[in-house]
Amino acid sequence: MKYNKLGNTDIEVSVICLGTMTYGEQNTEADAHKQLDYAIEQGVNFIDTAELYAVPAKAENNGLTEKYIGTWLKDRKDRDKIILATKITGPSPNLKFIRDPLNFSRQQIETAIDGSLKRLQTDYVDLYQLHWPERNTNFFGKRGYFHLDANKWQDNLLEVLEVFNDLVKQGKIRHFGISNETAWGLMRFVKLAEEHKMPRCMSVQNPYNLLNRIYEIGLAEPSIREQAGLLAYSPMAFGMLSGKYHRGSKPEKGRLTLYPSYSRYSSENSKKATQGYLDIADKYELSLAQMSLAFINRQPFLTSNIIGATTMDQLKENISSIEIDLSEEILKEIEEIHNQIVSSAPLL
Repeated sequence: MKYNKLGNTDIEVSVICLGTMTYGEQNTEADAHKQLDYAIEQGVNFIDTAELYAVPAKAENNGLTEKYIGTWLKDRKDRDKIILATKITGPSPNLKFIRDPLNFSRQQIETAIDGSLKRLQTDYVDLYQLHWPERNTNFFGKRGYFHLDANKWQDNLLEVLEVFNDLVKQGKIRHFGISNETAWGLMRFVKLAEEHKMPRCMSVQNPYNLLNRIYEIGLAEPSIREQAGLLAYSPMAFGMLSGKYHRGSKPEKGRLTLYPSYSRYSSENSKKATQGYLDIADKYELSLAQMSLAFINRQPFLTSNIIGATTMDQLKENISSIEIDLSEEILKEIEEIHNQIVSSAPLL
């Protein structure tokens, strides 16, 4: 396994992070524990979850992911070696079964972290993240920013930092990060932290994969210069980049089979690009999944690549992507597909 620093801390996190959002929906508690055990055996020390999970989010499975991790974590003697990240849910009219109101007020943040700690059966989390902003911006499939709510959101980011500062002092969190954010959001947090001597943002958890490289446009540079690296989610583009949907297969338990409404990466342009990447993988005798993940693993703005799997075979393949080094020839051909197809037309 390879490791990167988390932000400007002395914490080293594995380049492969274990994503867990299927625990409680597509994976049982026993499945979850097997995956966690295997990942730790392979040198993965970074686990990411959220109070929102399992996904798709609904009242009957809410909180199960954290609970499954908690029942695995409670008897371990190496909690100090495990870097555990979770998230507080942002505003959403369809998720009021989690908490109501869903906002980042002091009361709601404190309620959320206490709930997560109880489910996780731990005294602290290493990284506490805002799952998405309170303000309306371009997350979950929106490529551009449209300024629609100028009078609806009052800038409360300093107040959020003050709460995080108190949680750090209380020992409930070690560091904080953001998710589904923009360059403005990251830099605003950085500026406020500097001005008020508050906790510094250590990471940005946004989507990044061969079909969605938007992160490179506005966030790559600040991630590097401000030492708040990417935690890449959806590295497999909902399974599209496994290649299985292009080989005449429609797996019964595949994410796009079970949840066709998750159509973010199902456009004709995405399919065309994926076929191009699949051709490259076949040419060099690589699995498309490992090529896709290896591309992410090598990015200079990356802190960790959040992989997820519903089967042990998928998990093993994904984790072993850390062993793949892509040649200059492969990288050149990937860039040609990106420039010809991905950059020339919207994918989402």
